[in-house]
Amino acid sequence: MLWQQMEQSVILGWDFYGPVIMFVVLVALAVPVWAAIGASAILMLVWSGALPLSLVGERLFSGIDAFALTAVPLFILTGDALVRTGLSRKFLDVAEALTQFAKGGFGSATVLVCGMFAAISGSDAAGAAAVGRMTIDRLVESGYPRPYACALVAAGACTGILIPPSIAYIIIGLVLGISASTLFLAAVIPGLAILVSILVSNIIMNRLNGWEGGGNISASEYFSRLGKALKSGWYAFIVPGIIFYGIFSGRLTPTEAGATAVVVTILMGFILGTLKLSDFPAMLVSSAKVNGVILPIIAFSVPLAEALAIIGVPQGFVAVATGLSEEPWVLILLMVGILVAAGCVMETTPNIVILAPILLPLAEEIGMNEIQFCIMMITALGVGFITPPLGLNLFVVSGITGESILKIAYRAIPFVFFMLIVTLMIAYIPAISTALLPDIFK
Repeated sequence: MLWQQMEQSVILGWDFYGPVIMFVVLVALAVPVWAAIGASAILMLVWSGALPLSLVGERLFSGIDAFALTAVPLFILTGDALVRTGLSRKFLDVAEALTQFAKGGFGSATVLVCGMFAAISGSDAAGAAAVGRMTIDRLVESGYPRPYACALVAAGACTGILIPPSIAYIIIGLVLGISASTLFLAAVIPGLAILVSILVSNIIMNRLNGWEGGGNISASEYFSRLGKALKSGWYAFIVPGIIFYGIFSGRLTPTEAGATAVVVTILMGFILGTLKLSDFPAMLVSSAKVNGVILPIIAFSVPLAEALAIIGVPQGFVAVATGLSEEPWVLILLMVGILVAAGCVMETTPNIVILAPILLPLAEEIGMNEIQFCIMMITALGVGFITPPLGLNLFVVSGITGESILKIAYRAIPFVFFMLIVTLMIAYIPAISTALLPDIFK
């Protein structure tokens, strides 16, 4: 029945099936995702006649010829500079001082510093690597099992794409034609909600297992330690302060905020003596490698999106989904399920460029605000960073610790559960995504 509905809703032939099969095969053969998308997009264009091959080069260029995209390498570079200047350790000192009153304080501090790092770099993998190197050994010393410590860092680092400024929101804004600044503002409450859900999950697990003690501290000692931490590390918060104030006040675009953050971070590194000119080649190469993975995918997304639209895939998907059920709550659950499953097997960027244009018409069909859809999509995809078989953050922390990916994934189950609850809340309660937006966007 479902297959017949699809055939009736959209004319699907080898101009669609062929490229899809090619994409699956290439990804299974470990061909880079951008190359798999590019080859599939070109094949689809040729077989469907959606776009003359003579114009493909022009479309590839137009896919990355956007001022907003300049913010992506800038935020990536800011995160790398933050680690090399040692400012990220100041975040950890302040986070630890803030949570020292609670049992399980260092676990909570680890999650908080992940959120602080996310508010600058916009990258989850960078956060997992940076925070993991600083905290995992200390978490184990505090009483946490190593697999759980790895899972905690991996889960906390998911906020890298959920708390603004986020590279994922820049990309989905570009794909769907929505202002990144608007998405950043809408993502504040949902991003913090995910952060709180991870904190709550860790507190519950710590209480049940008694891994970490602490919390026996007087008020005077607490404020004394907090004051010392703030006094020695307050300047580290200048960088996120510039980003948040600049973007949310409207004085700076995301690109301008990213450029300012890079310059300020580098200057602070020179002033503190923690950054040298000899550090620049490695820092730039590291950032370029990350950026070099993202931009080709975005470039090929433009001709691919045009081919899918001409073939009629988005309209066909809407017809099929509404044929299954007309209940909005069922269709929302269907979209969340698709996104979580997609996040388990593929990275965020290709999921955005492939699925966003297909799912948005369905969201609009049931009356969902496009801003709410974007927030729901990125949050659902974020769950995939700690779920096999892809689970990028799992691979990152496994790589720096040598711990088994399966053991880390098992320990991450409580975090996945709480993150899914927040994702469903975002999907069903529009106010979570639109509360901070002007009325025009609601």
